[in-house]
Amino acid sequence: MIKAVLFDMDGLMFDTEVLLGRFWIQAAREHGFDMKPEHTVAIRSMHRRFSEPYLKRQLGEDFDYRAVRGRRIELMNTYLSENGIPKKKGLDELLGFLGSRGIKRAVCTATDQERTRGYLARAGVADSFDKLICGDMIKIGKPAPYIYSFACEQLGLDPAECMALEDSPNGIISAAAAGLNVVMIPDRSQPSEDIMPLLLAVCPSLDKVAELF
Repeated sequence: MIKAVLFDMDGLMFDTEVLLGRFWIQAAREHGFDMKPEHTVAIRSMHRRFSEPYLKRQLGEDFDYRAVRGRRIELMNTYLSENGIPKKKGLDELLGFLGSRGIKRAVCTATDQERTRGYLARAGVADSFDKLICGDMIKIGKPAPYIYSFACEQLGLDPAECMALEDSPNGIISAAAAGLNVVMIPDRSQPSEDIMPLLLAVCPSLDKVAELF
């Protein structure tokens, strides 16, 4: 029986992955690097330990990851302060459903604690979660399994009692390796042949997840 649902954040709860992709490209080009959309898709939810060497392989060893990422954060913060946090379809409905069933809810994101809390507060869902597990709380993030293992420990539950909701392959690999039941809600890509065996289900939107219970 599922006793907790763990939510990824960017691209899953909030329609921010497309913005992250746009601003990665803009920031990189401001620094003289020709980043492409496929590069931004590949690093979704990916920890810096993995994303930095990947981008250096793709764009050159002189790629200034720290500077480009810092500029991307500036651009993203400016946009969101002016336009708000765009919530994904069905988020509020799913959170309400889980709450009514007494199912624990947690955020499990590569984003740091400060920005995570800010996003949740501005979207009006901060009080809907029992735990926040963020990228700066662990040493090695997605696609390694540790963030999900740590989340289960914090919830006091076995991974088999938990469902992970993810939109990206890196997040799916992380949750599956930790032993959770993984459901994909596609955002910028559909499940590939190598990802499908890791999934319990694929849902077109968050409100459809309730049908799995």
